[in-house]
Amino acid sequence: MIVAAGLATRQRLLVIGNGMAGVACVEQILKHRPRFAITIFGDEHYPNYNRILLSSIVAGERTPEDLTLNGVDWYRRHGIELRLGTRVVDVDAAAKTITAADGAVHPFDALLFATGSSPAVPPISGLQREGAFVFRTLEDAQALRAHAHAGVQAVVIGGGLLGLEAARALQSTGCQVTVVHLPEHLMERCVDAAGAAYLQTRLWQLGIRVLLGRRTTAIVGEGRVRAVAFADGDPIPADLVVIAAGIRPNVTLAQGAGVAVNRGILVNDYLETSHPDIFAVGECVEHRGVCYGLLAPLLEQGKVLAATITGNKGPVYTGTTIATSLKVTGVDVCSAGQWTDDPDSELVRYEDPALGIYKKLLIREGRLAGFVLVGDTADQPRYLAWLQSRADVTRERTRLLFPPPVADAGMEVADLPEGATVCGCLGVKKSDILSAIHEHGVHTLAQLREQTRASTGCGSCTAVCQALLKAAVPDFEERPDKVLCGCLPYAEDELRTMLQTQQLRSVQDVLEVYGNGIGCDVCKPALSYWLDLIWCGDHHEDRSARFINDRVHANIQKDGTFSVVPRMRGGVTTPQELRRIADTAEKFQVPLVKITGSQRIDLLGIKKEDLPQVWADLGMPSGEAYAKSLRMVKSCVGSTFCRFGVQDSLSAATELEHRLEHLYTPHKVKIGCVGCPRNCAEATVKDIGLVGQEGSWQVVVGGAAGKSVRKADLLVTVETTEAALEAAELFFQYYREHGHYMERSYDFVVRCGMDKIRKETVYASDAVKTQLLARLRKAREKARDPWQVAITTADPRFVPLRPMEEIAHDEARPVDQPEV
Repeated sequence: MIVAAGLATRQRLLVIGNGMAGVACVEQILKHRPRFAITIFGDEHYPNYNRILLSSIVAGERTPEDLTLNGVDWYRRHGIELRLGTRVVDVDAAAKTITAADGAVHPFDALLFATGSSPAVPPISGLQREGAFVFRTLEDAQALRAHAHAGVQAVVIGGGLLGLEAARALQSTGCQVTVVHLPEHLMERCVDAAGAAYLQTRLWQLGIRVLLGRRTTAIVGEGRVRAVAFADGDPIPADLVVIAAGIRPNVTLAQGAGVAVNRGILVNDYLETSHPDIFAVGECVEHRGVCYGLLAPLLEQGKVLAATITGNKGPVYTGTTIATSLKVTGVDVCSAGQWTDDPDSELVRYEDPALGIYKKLLIREGRLAGFVLVGDTADQPRYLAWLQSRADVTRERTRLLFPPPVADAGMEVADLPEGATVCGCLGVKKSDILSAIHEHGVHTLAQLREQTRASTGCGSCTAVCQALLKAAVPDFEERPDKVLCGCLPYAEDELRTMLQTQQLRSVQDVLEVYGNGIGCDVCKPALSYWLDLIWCGDHHEDRSARFINDRVHANIQKDGTFSVVPRMRGGVTTPQELRRIADTAEKFQVPLVKITGSQRIDLLGIKKEDLPQVWADLGMPSGEAYAKSLRMVKSCVGSTFCRFGVQDSLSAATELEHRLEHLYTPHKVKIGCVGCPRNCAEATVKDIGLVGQEGSWQVVVGGAAGKSVRKADLLVTVETTEAALEAAELFFQYYREHGHYMERSYDFVVRCGMDKIRKETVYASDAVKTQLLARLRKAREKARDPWQVAITTADPRFVPLRPMEEIAHDEARPVDQPEV
């Protein structure tokens, strides 16, 4: 593929490599307004994409389009010629030309090597067998995704950053994963043995097996992978093997061109090579004896090189303090600086085996020399700032292990030096964020991400970014804390705390203590919801505080009549139910009987005073089509009848509806359950969706099909129906507890982020999951079918409504005139 637009002809800059480091350097070059005709050559067939998030492709959480950093239009807009799928095979430094694999020769005035690195592959026999993969490119990730599903036995060779990210991604698809590592502990370049032990325990809790001190010798199988063999120890079965044993710089082209090479392409502090017109940046570079494999230092190199190559030579690159973070949901690990034990340093350490927290700091001459954090990485920004600024921490000794997190009110983000790195993935500093705010008018997190790309990597710096925005932008409200209404002038979080701590159990009590004693149609329904949520039914239910629909358990129509929708769990009914519906419709002369889009039958035009008798005659549970609660679980026939069905979606849908019905939620909830990926019940555009696969279920959340369509995000892939139902329950209760009142699930998912949601639901500890489910089930036990309650109690809510003309006549009659 070739993309070209408006090429200048003065100086020809050729860039070999279309990866993150090379294109980021070109972005910096463009800021200097150079007179270059730029051509970029890329081996792959994709525009520049975010390699940090490749594991999310394997897990099915993102698509290739989601990873794109610079689309084809970006190249056109900047007049850059892009040659995708074009491998450069030779560089002639003397003639100043390069030769592509198709034989085309391209002259250059300046050449930039951004060739990156390749997977380091140990000497293992059988790598050619089907089912053996490396994990480096988007194509690698897509190939892995195609082979990974529930029941597959996957072996990952390599227990470093990339290996563990691959392992967690495979495990989230339902694979049974084993990590094989040659050294005696995981991530030996990033954490010490004690920290690695905590990491290994956490992986084991997540269901990932770890084998240490094993040297892999062969991948065994006839044609395809069947097992992995070791120099010592028994082989283990495998259907899929991933090699993630590190990387090595791509230096072959530079070496052939006569450019000085050691482990990487040798560069000075200006990123110049041994040839005056040839430069290098990224993982292929060796600077002061160091080859960097993380993105942040490569972006720093790109800024220096951009100045050098455009004739603005001045800034120098002196090296980077390496900060490493494991980007695996549910596993928090980071380290930076010199963290290995040193007789000249003081060791400060904290451990809590029950919580899985390990912290290690090394202090040298009153300054932080390095740190390791496992299980709790909230202090990383403060530690990294101390490390980079070489600040004296003597006065902080009493708070070394527990300094207030950056995002908390107890610590002002102003304490961070302007040169402090906020986003370690993409090398975004505090000064970059402040510049975006003050010079480019950024005032929301979305705008900040677009302008600087901060928090678009692993997302762990989001809280710090929000804190900086809040400090620098007076009206920043990424998560609004506006008061509920004039009757009750408190924010939602404050009110929830008040209800719980003050043991308030009725709407009127809250209004009397904290409000105006009266309330309105804004605060009263919200308080009703929160009381029900917090006390799980152990509260005083004031029906008058609910919306009209909730008060009378039916959906009011524009003519003042009501709509009645009986519940048909999973869309399944019986001939007896259909007869009762038909008889009831005839008896009460229902004007319209309609099949809904949710696989139920709607009786429209029923008078208010007839509602209790209609429910009694129907003898069916309320479908709650009027409430902020579970509306329905739409289903296909699944494996019960369909020849394409691979899962019993009917039974799963019916059971899920039983578990979740009659529970209030922040907004209405619609669920879909399908027995195969053909998705006949549109599960991927529902608040919660269960999608049957061969041997597994995908549970997806946050879908929408209203004014805007949003495809649901993958929550988890599980093997059994019970596990899928439990995952849906966990998300349902988490949304109940953390969603803002009147916030749909798709807005909730975007606001919270899937990494956080997974971490606190399906990837949470067993104790956390047990507590979530216990609260859900307690609330469900207390819940009652509102129709059955209404027809067994005398209730003034269902007296006939007076015609509007009578009310108007009364209002027009003089006060002293007797009523006729």
